[in-house]
Amino acid sequence: MLLLYLAYIIAICAANYSVFIFGPQSIPINAFLLIGFDFFIRDFIHEKVGIRKVLVLIVVSGVICFILNPDSGAIAIASTLSFFFAAITDAIVYQLLIFRDWKIKCNTSNFFGAIVDSALFQLIAFGELTVSIFILQLLAKTFGGFVWSAILNKAKI
Repeated sequence: MLLLYLAYIIAICAANYSVFIFGPQSIPINAFLLIGFDFFIRDFIHEKVGIRKVLVLIVVSGVICFILNPDSGAIAIASTLSFFFAAITDAIVYQLLIFRDWKIKCNTSNFFGAIVDSALFQLIAFGELTVSIFILQLLAKTFGGFVWSAILNKAKI
């Protein structure tokens, strides 16, 4: 489980640093590759050890991102808050689907979590919501999470 925690933290820090360096245009790529991965890992950890550990992991990731690059403080704060509220949304949807197949729980809850995360991140980090980036972000996170769930589920992670 420690490797999953580390993978989660590394992906979040990489996504935050990328947004800090390249700006909002990097968000859709990050959303697919890194955040889609994190959404899958978040549900896996939620399933195995509970939502409290996920929420702690989100806060720890934000603190590590800030420590590694204090200049990206706004990005780290936006990421932490948006992930925190997205994880709560995700957990609620996940629990409503608790008796469904894992792929259905994971991907449906990720979609609703992605809506919350995509809107809050832009609003907190940049003070505005750009609809085109929001839509790209939502699609990329949803599709990225689906791809990661298919790959990693097949690998029996």
